[in-house]
Amino acid sequence: MTMDYRQSGVDIDAGNETVRRIKSLARGTFTPGVLSEIGSFGGLFKLDRDRYREPVLVSSADGVGTKLKVAFMMGRHDTVGADLVNHCVNDILVQGAEPLFFLDYLATGRLLPAVAEQVVTGVARACRENGCALIGGETAEMPGFYADGEYDIAGFIVGVVDRPNLIDGRTIVPGDVLVGLRSSGLHTNGYSLARRVFFDVAGWKPDTMVAELGTTLGDALLATHRSYLPVVRPLFARGAGTIKGLAHITGGGITENLPRILPAGCAAEIDRAAWSVPPLFRLLQQHGGIATDEMFRAFNMGIGLIATCAARDADRLVTDLAAAGEAAVRLGRIVAGDRAVAYVNTP
Repeated sequence: MTMDYRQSGVDIDAGNETVRRIKSLARGTFTPGVLSEIGSFGGLFKLDRDRYREPVLVSSADGVGTKLKVAFMMGRHDTVGADLVNHCVNDILVQGAEPLFFLDYLATGRLLPAVAEQVVTGVARACRENGCALIGGETAEMPGFYADGEYDIAGFIVGVVDRPNLIDGRTIVPGDVLVGLRSSGLHTNGYSLARRVFFDVAGWKPDTMVAELGTTLGDALLATHRSYLPVVRPLFARGAGTIKGLAHITGGGITENLPRILPAGCAAEIDRAAWSVPPLFRLLQQHGGIATDEMFRAFNMGIGLIATCAARDADRLVTDLAAAGEAAVRLGRIVAGDRAVAYVNTP
């Protein structure tokens, strides 16, 4: 008896077809710094040293989590790649960095080139929108490791910021103001709880039309994790120091993420009356019987990014964001304390 790799569950031909399909997608994201082609062992990128006095590379890696389960249920795979890129872009943006290049990792039990192409289409689209080159990645077929029809994706990003323009929160002091930028939904966090509440407890389906949301549940849950780069990048031109700190509100919500940028001796006070929590989150709490404290630790609650600035700069910051089409809100202030978040004016 003779055997080959395909009989063990790995289809090399499907892998080659996948690479063929995604090459043109990746090329469409290339910027002048890219020096290599898709398929080489390593991606090459030349940093434009003339643009920076003291360039600092900023990197991050992340995934999409169980939001993928919703994509599987809907048979829709062209949005999760954009979720992945935008999440990673935001993670380095909070330190003042703009993206240079991106790599992706797709792993599945049985490789379906058409599905992989859809996923990478989302990756490439978001890379183009963020000015980020997709210079490589890995597609792994791992039979027996994933359920049939399922996959996992991860992303790796590298960006750059001039050292004098690094944003690290160290200049934050009591009296500073917190300004919130709205999210586009759950983004990429809290889906294990959300799926349990909506699908198991409420008994809804992805195609259930939800009047409060104005769309189907599936479309609401697959709303793309937004990138804050387009509205935040122009603010950097005002010079270092205007924005003292930026927090990307991901897993852990405001409660766990905002303290990550606070220096010793500082805490945050959030005014719960400053914004209206979107219907999606209210439905989650209602149908799941979730405590309010837990909601603010599991979900972004409608706020995806928080900026900290001096009180004298707050009005101008909100005005500049409004000019860019961003309905930012003054969320609260920095107070003396020990790197924690307190909520006031709780309904």
